[in-house]
Amino acid sequence: MPKATKKKTKVLGSVDPSLLSVIVPAYNCKSIFNDLSTIKLYLDLLNRPYEIICVVDGLKNNKDKTGDLAKSFKAKGSRVYFYPINKGKGYAVRFGMARAKGGIIAFIDAGSDLHAKGIGLALEHMKWYDADIIIGSKRHHASKVDYPWQRKALSYIVQRVTRLFFGLNVSDTQTGLKVFRREVLVKVLPRLIVKRWAFDLEILTVANRLGFKRIYESPIEITHNFMSNVGMSSVQNFAMEYLAILYRTYILRYYDDGGSDQWQDDPNLKLRYH
Repeated sequence: MPKATKKKTKVLGSVDPSLLSVIVPAYNCKSIFNDLSTIKLYLDLLNRPYEIICVVDGLKNNKDKTGDLAKSFKAKGSRVYFYPINKGKGYAVRFGMARAKGGIIAFIDAGSDLHAKGIGLALEHMKWYDADIIIGSKRHHASKVDYPWQRKALSYIVQRVTRLFFGLNVSDTQTGLKVFRREVLVKVLPRLIVKRWAFDLEILTVANRLGFKRIYESPIEITHNFMSNVGMSSVQNFAMEYLAILYRTYILRYYDDGGSDQWQDDPNLKLRYH
């Protein structure tokens, strides 16, 4: 009788608690090489181990060179991932987080709008407040912002409504710089549904619902350079996802499921390190 073959189990890597993982999602971004270089420059000043994980979220068209530009960035501790079909910023961030080895995991938008020195400020605030999550905020009293009044008005309305409906005691959920303790993401990521516009809001909403209440803001420097991919269609799609999060929160109570694994059958989003 032949011997039964043993099923091979995948060996997971171990987390480095002292390591900072920085996820950089990128789509149709001509400045990505400079973005990654600048991020590295400021991370070098922190005097702590780090890794940079750039996720190129598909191609806009056959003229889009974001993937090639990102791959031309060569630095110790950096990795670039690419998949051909655009899946949304939320998916790209989660894709990068799944491959992060650090005990602290951050993400910062590409495109050069956000100044990379905000990462260091966020880490200082995390240490000072012993925070679960730090949010880069346009409305922090020490922030320096320069972007169109239409974006300011829209942001103001969104944050007022968000505080009313979700109980998040923050003034800005959508700025693309956030820092998380790994233990927060272990609990939160499996429950997320949004892969595009309202990802930031959903991840904060779920964290808050699960008891991670130590969410604080840190200052940023932001300059609108007209390289953003945000348009009217994005605003409309964000509104639809916003309403869907409300529905899942208060009608379905989807986020209060007691901790079941909801990875949507996508192995690319499962954490690789434990």
